[in-house]
Amino acid sequence: MKIEPEVNQATRAELERLELLLMDPAVRRDRERVGALLTSDFVEFGSSGRVWTRDAMLEQLATETTCTPAHVDNFAFRLLGSDVVLVTYRTLRMDASGEQSVTLRSSIWIRESKGWRICFHQGTRAS
Repeated sequence: MKIEPEVNQATRAELERLELLLMDPAVRRDRERVGALLTSDFVEFGSSGRVWTRDAMLEQLATETTCTPAHVDNFAFRLLGSDVVLVTYRTLRMDASGEQSVTLRSSIWIRESKGWRICFHQGTRAS
């Protein structure tokens, strides 16, 4: 099996759309919509240092009341296998006091019969 390091443009566009969708406050509070995008064994290493399971993440997002909009840039994509892609990017957020936080993010997406689903995400504070 040959593994290509490049990800085609259609896959790039779809995975970027899905990453941004997961940041949309309306989607984040919709357990069914988020659940459809997470694999059953999803794990997140949060920027806070907390480890989130799928169930814990769905519970937390359903009750989330504030979600500061983030500026997203520097998307990059790397094919890890025929149906596995690593997505990396950076988010910039301003808090209520005007202080900016930068987080480096990485996600592993798996293409399944019903489409792309995320199995792992990590956020690492950069500043």
